[in-house]
Amino acid sequence: MTDKKRRQHLNGVTLETILNELVAYYGWHELSELVKIRCFYNDPSIKSSLMFLRKTPWARTEVEMLYCSLKEPD
Repeated sequence: MTDKKRRQHLNGVTLETILNELVAYYGWHELSELVKIRCFYNDPSIKSSLMFLRKTPWARTEVEMLYCSLKEPD
């Protein structure tokens, strides 16, 4: 996915919204398989995940890319 398309999908969408939609679609277990970060499988919560993602750019990028792939039409 190009950076331009990624920005279009993320325009005006908060990190909390992204995370809530991913959890609603995949659930914590599958999300932890797709993005290997501890806060998704060890006592997961939106609050702890947001704290981690806000200070860890590589993890945030992976979550954003997963969200964009979910929003990308087939």
